[in-house]
Amino acid sequence: MLVSGGAKLAQAQDAAVPAFKQLDSIDARVQGCVTCHGQSGQGTNNGYFPRIAGKPAGYLYNQLVAFRDGTRRYPPMNYLVAYLPDDYLCEIAEHFSRQSPPLAARDLAPAADAQLQRGQQLVTVGDPGRGVPACAACHGARLTGMIPGIPGLIGLRPTYIAAQLTRWRVGERHAADPDCMRRIAGRLSEDDVFAVSAWLARQDSPKDAAPEPANLNRMPFACGSQR
Repeated sequence: MLVSGGAKLAQAQDAAVPAFKQLDSIDARVQGCVTCHGQSGQGTNNGYFPRIAGKPAGYLYNQLVAFRDGTRRYPPMNYLVAYLPDDYLCEIAEHFSRQSPPLAARDLAPAADAQLQRGQQLVTVGDPGRGVPACAACHGARLTGMIPGIPGLIGLRPTYIAAQLTRWRVGERHAADPDCMRRIAGRLSEDDVFAVSAWLARQDSPKDAAPEPANLNRMPFACGSQR
């Protein structure tokens, strides 16, 4: 009886091994992420939780490290990644960089024609008189980002875009030196922030939403995120 009982216990333990291994899978590791950002990292329609799917892995990794180390502050994220090692964060970043759910539909929140024209100007041409380069110069001609560390801007809600630009403007967000986003956002007015956010959110999804290859030669400023 003792032998029989021991054999049954061993069989039960062996049967539990595959389930235990699944707990250490990437799908298990990202459960804390998908709770807010969506099963494939598609984000929420209200813009409170942004799309992270398909963004360059280097960008996602940098943000996770910033949340972990406290240089980017949002308490739920700071708490979630507080004790995660670099390798773990890198694995999460690589996972979401490979996801490609459909981009969010255009957001047609009210905006005056003049505001949309200003937004288009800033995104596609910039404002040379104020030292503001086009968003597309760094974020790509399709605005889908640039490898390794520049995120896409398409598929984000205007509330999120405006909130992040404002945080850059007032110094709440930081990037590795030279911090080109802080330099650029500091030259934007509140009206500019609204205009850029409204215009970006109204754009159709590109057929190819993948980030562009790195192209340091076309970037207007040195950027610590691309090192």
